[in-house]
Amino acid sequence: MMQAKSEEQFDIYDGDRNWLGVAPRSEVHAKGLWHQTFQCWIVNRSTGTPQLYLQLRAPNKDLFPSLLDISCAGHLEAGESVEAGVRELEEELGLTARFEDLIPCGMFAEEDVISPTLIDREFCHVFLYEVSKDTKEFVLQAEEVSGLFAVDLQAFARLVQGELTEIPGTGIRSADDGEYREASMMVTREKLVPHPQAYYELLFGEMARQGWLVGGYSAGSGVG
Repeated sequence: MMQAKSEEQFDIYDGDRNWLGVAPRSEVHAKGLWHQTFQCWIVNRSTGTPQLYLQLRAPNKDLFPSLLDISCAGHLEAGESVEAGVRELEEELGLTARFEDLIPCGMFAEEDVISPTLIDREFCHVFLYEVSKDTKEFVLQAEEVSGLFAVDLQAFARLVQGELTEIPGTGIRSADDGEYREASMMVTREKLVPHPQAYYELLFGEMARQGWLVGGYSAGSGVG
């Protein structure tokens, strides 16, 4: 008889990041307990124009299913350091990376109240990572990731600022037979997991410092 997979356990905190103990994932999201996540936005500049990779979340996800979001993200389990979060890149995208090669953006406290019994409060540790890979070269984790799409980074910044209503995305997407095939889609703000403007200011501020965004970033109406 196969043993059921044990539920993930997360370190939990108060709003000031004081550690309170450990709780299972279901309780964390049901009660809206603060916990930690690792988030990495991946950029490819090898084509000349910086391309940002957006992950298409699997339809069975409890939070924001079938929406586009961060290239790679995951919860830090109980006892894990932020550095350990780099494992998510290999698990979700088949990408081997060293933590030292990530570019830190900072930590952002984000709260999403999806329903009275589904509340996500995260201390998000946000990073950037640069690759020279096309979307077809990634090995996606089927149960977590339904697709991976490349969008023009500058256009994406304008989209979340509200300056554009849609932008093209190209990449790969899971088909009915479970195989990933080339795909394209028009990306709108409604197809994105919502993040507050302050989150994008943190993210795009660092991208501007890296010289990846022309003219930097200023908050607009955007998403969130």
